[in-house]
Amino acid sequence: MDDFSQNGAELQEALIHLRRLNRIFGASGPALYGVKQLWDDAGRPNHLTLLDVGSGSGDINQSILQWAHKLGVKMKVILADVTEEARIESERLFRNDSRVTFVKCNVFDLPACHADIVTASQFAHHFPSEKLPQLTKRMLEISRYGIVINDIHRHWLPWTAVWVFTRLISNNRYIRHDGPLSVAKGFRRIDFRKLAGQLGISTMKISWRPLFRYAVIIPKQQEGATDVQGS
Repeated sequence: MDDFSQNGAELQEALIHLRRLNRIFGASGPALYGVKQLWDDAGRPNHLTLLDVGSGSGDINQSILQWAHKLGVKMKVILADVTEEARIESERLFRNDSRVTFVKCNVFDLPACHADIVTASQFAHHFPSEKLPQLTKRMLEISRYGIVINDIHRHWLPWTAVWVFTRLISNNRYIRHDGPLSVAKGFRRIDFRKLAGQLGISTMKISWRPLFRYAVIIPKQQEGATDVQGS
């Protein structure tokens, strides 16, 4: 799914099948966990704008929207992705929800302070390690309150589980190839600690979440000494 030269019906089908995998593996949990924390830190505002970069069809945001509705928070979600297939699938998925809009663009083209919270769910692992600081810094620039990186723990157990489930639920080449590869390109806690040091981030919370995922929460801050928290 990193190769945009072969877009079309197969990629669109992959986005549909990916939603099934996301439900099976609880992919929305870490994003919601992080958004709740940043919302708390911001004083629990009544209005909240969330920007999801590399969103795909944006299905991970459904649980966040449900949470906001339950609490009476007026939320707007902006989905940002570079592919036409993501636009088609997101507009189909959220066709009856006026709170969600889609923009076809690259994360590096978005303006500063474009949203309260910026999330990247299963997106950061698509970047080589040397580009991760650049992505994180850009996400922080785009946000007003902070960012949440929701990504996969690199470990043999989730790799095996994903390999099995992708073959049970899909014949799609993208899903069968990219599912296990995403786990292999995932993260360990030390990767995020290194990221904090590279950017001089004074507060970063790294939380291991079910099922084999990390929620990395970085509030908007002034530059300072690195003080990384883990849980």
